[in-house]
Amino acid sequence: MKRIKTLHSDLTFSELAYGVWRLVESKPTTSSTEAKIQACLDQGITTFDHADIYGDYQCEQLFGDVLKANPSLRGQMELISKCGIALISDHYPERRVKYYDTSREYLFQQVKQSLKNLHTDYLDTLLIHRPDPLMDAEETGEALDDLIKEGLVRTVGVSNFSVWQWKLLQSKMTNRLITNQIEINLFEQSSLWDGTLEAMQLDQLLPMAWSPLAGGQLFNQPLNSELEGLLNRIEQSQQCQREHIALAWLRVHPANILPVVGTNNLDRIKALHQVNHVELDRETWFELLTAAKGSEVP
Repeated sequence: MKRIKTLHSDLTFSELAYGVWRLVESKPTTSSTEAKIQACLDQGITTFDHADIYGDYQCEQLFGDVLKANPSLRGQMELISKCGIALISDHYPERRVKYYDTSREYLFQQVKQSLKNLHTDYLDTLLIHRPDPLMDAEETGEALDDLIKEGLVRTVGVSNFSVWQWKLLQSKMTNRLITNQIEINLFEQSSLWDGTLEAMQLDQLLPMAWSPLAGGQLFNQPLNSELEGLLNRIEQSQQCQREHIALAWLRVHPANILPVVGTNNLDRIKALHQVNHVELDRETWFELLTAAKGSEVP
């Protein structure tokens, strides 16, 4: 896997990241989780995407059990985690409603919990998980700067933020935001047209794409005949699988989009490197966009 440089730090990521949000769904053991981690590392996929809430607050700990058993793995990877969402959960029975919290106290509390869960001294990147309508940008920005200053995180970013939301937060910070993680895939194309990706390029934020395979729509739901035929044609001509086509489609974009893949299927994980063998010219890229959209571009 190639490395992707972040423009406001010396941190690099692998060009695909592995997302652990579904880890608990597979009823994993420490050994099965380690097998997934090792399958990623064997291909050069070194970037792992977490959030404190994933798996009802269990996924970080499941992953961390592997790092506890084999501490040498930590130096081979970049750990991203997110916080700012407070879920209704048996782990927090006092909560009455799902809400967002980007206060200084909450951010420090959740980061320290993530570090404990993951058996690590620092996160490579911390993201604010969702825009918080009650965010005090000055307080949140200062907290993020202080998390870096105290060595708890190396870099910070945001997730699902609009242009003005990240610009407001950035205006209150000394350190630079390095990324914005957004939903983008063949079926969710809005960021291609609404200026989000252009604004990220102007502000030198690395776009990360969550749900790059559209939550399994490419595999689990009937597709329109045009898209099905096009995917079949590319699969046959390039001897690849459709998930590699969808990931390659994102990677073609000049914003340098980093897809975060969350499959639990070990065979699919082992084959992720095949995305590098898929070649999409401009017309084929637009064919895929048009077929998934269901109409031609304006």
